Amino acid sequence: MTAEPLFVRRIERLLDLICSLCTLVASLALVLLIVTFGWLVFGRYVLNVTPTWVEQLALLLICYIAFLGAAAGVHEDSHIGVSLFRDMLPAPAQKLLLILIDLALAGFGAVMLVAGISLMQFGADTMLPMLNIPESVRTLAITSLGGLLILFAGTRGLLRIFRFRAWAPDHSIKET
Repeated sequence: MTAEPLFVRRIERLLDLICSLCTLVASLALVLLIVTFGWLVFGRYVLNVTPTWVEQLALLLICYIAFLGAAAGVHEDSHIGVSLFRDMLPAPAQKLLLILIDLALAGFGAVMLVAGISLMQFGADTMLPMLNIPESVRTLAITSLGGLLILFAGTRGLLRIFRFRAWAPDHSIKET
């Protein structure tokens, strides 16, 4: 088997970098979530003044943690999957099924992206209570996941199609 072309290695490196960025942002959001709940407990039980904005910020942060984490899971192929039936298939059928799964995930991402953009436009004039920021900041998380699914799963599907010739047996060589 030959080495991967340079452009494929660069694409995969770029996708790895974007995935790392998603993981970093989700991790920072998780740390911020923990700190804000620490402030909630301190404010409620020590200062006897409950910070009411914590709940809205927590909901916003959880959206980003979940959606960016899901995107990273798709890229790293660590999401939950049932592979029993796929593993029972012959190798060429398994490869084809993986391509179809990637393209289906990318299609689902496209639906999420379009719906997310619509939700962002709808919520642009509505403010999140207690935070006084547009509702579209929350729906940006689902829009981002849609775009990242297209990027991660779609690119992986295209690369698998590109590599399909390497997977398929070469019937042009006749054995003697």
